[in-house]
Amino acid sequence: MSDATATVHPQPLPPHPDLAKYYDPRSGKTDFVRKIFDDTAPDYDRIERLIGLGSGSWYRRRALERAGLANGQLVLDVAIGTGLVAREACTITGSPQRVIGLDPSHGMLELAAHALGIRPVIATGERLPFADNSFDFLSMGYALRHLSDLSVTFAEFHRVLRPGGRLCVLEITKPAGSLATLLLKFYMRSVVPGMARIIGRRRSTQHLWTYYWDTIAACVPPTAVQAALGTAGFADVGRHVELGIFSEYTGTKPATAVAGQTASV
Repeated sequence: MSDATATVHPQPLPPHPDLAKYYDPRSGKTDFVRKIFDDTAPDYDRIERLIGLGSGSWYRRRALERAGLANGQLVLDVAIGTGLVAREACTITGSPQRVIGLDPSHGMLELAAHALGIRPVIATGERLPFADNSFDFLSMGYALRHLSDLSVTFAEFHRVLRPGGRLCVLEITKPAGSLATLLLKFYMRSVVPGMARIIGRRRSTQHLWTYYWDTIAACVPPTAVQAALGTAGFADVGRHVELGIFSEYTGTKPATAVAGQTASV
């Protein structure tokens, strides 16, 4: 087989080890993640607005623009949640009809579709129900840790993007310093769940935010994320960091296939 037609089968790369305190590793975390986001969807925006998370609308819009999103482009927002990233994408592209929102959680997706008027699609990032070369831009906000396999997901992202298409994955990552990590842990593991307990309407809301920190703490390092994007075939892979914890992973699908880097799913 020539290099031009060689196919790379990437090694599985879970974003973090199984967290047995939350779900049975034998059955995986997919059902757990779907259920907890279904259960907490009515509380999610209320908690996010209160605690800020450093990712207000101004930041999300700047991140998308830095990644190359422009007016008129067709966007797929993976793991749309309640639509916080997609809302900014609608503003930049000029129309909610240019944005498709995908999520495995019916509860989250229903809220996003109602608020934004985008086309909703129930699916996971690991199996995108779209043809090859369908989108100009693909975004995913703060959901990398909830995937089951980064290698498979990034290969799917690469597949559905058009040649020259751009990628923007937003995520919270542990700070480099130990003191900053301890402060973030205290905030995310104690303060945020406490606030969720007070103002949340669902009992599982506090549980979600505790889980949120544990996935941040256990997540693979940024270098592994960038390497997986490169293996999936993305070029010009980069990482921009704000406030030491907000990572923006970016990449471009080359105009022509890179020999030996076309991943299959």
